[in-house]
Amino acid sequence: MLVIGIGHDWRGDDAAGRLVARHLQEQPNDLFLVREMSGDAADLLNAWQEAEAVIVVDAIHGPAAPGTIYRFDAQAQPLPAHLFPACSTHAWGIAEAVALGRILQSLPPTLIIYGIVGQNFGLGTGLSPAVAPAIPETTQRILKELECLKR
Repeated sequence: MLVIGIGHDWRGDDAAGRLVARHLQEQPNDLFLVREMSGDAADLLNAWQEAEAVIVVDAIHGPAAPGTIYRFDAQAQPLPAHLFPACSTHAWGIAEAVALGRILQSLPPTLIIYGIVGQNFGLGTGLSPAVAPAIPETTQRILKELECLKR
């Protein structure tokens, strides 16, 4: 199993996915691997090639309050692309990677996407106060999900 934390440390709440990945790396486990990535579609397609189960976590733009956590089963439904816009550093992001993987029939058997609604995506470090509590909460949700996937 593979967990991928997406984001950029220097863009405020965009670091949320990477911070969840770092929390997961601190957990003793023999169940899953953790990677941090920028979210480039080609890199994601390559990263999940050999994995049976993949969980991706990223900051998103959403209509809900900052810090709200969404969960999507990418095998069951297309991702709402408006929640996962590609960042300026890459042309295609998570939604495009999933769509392309679906077309190429190269999605992993299990592909779960967690999105944390961000508030501040401007230059700078540090999470918004509303988003910070979502990091440990998302970490716990992913740990529970990984435990269920193990069975």
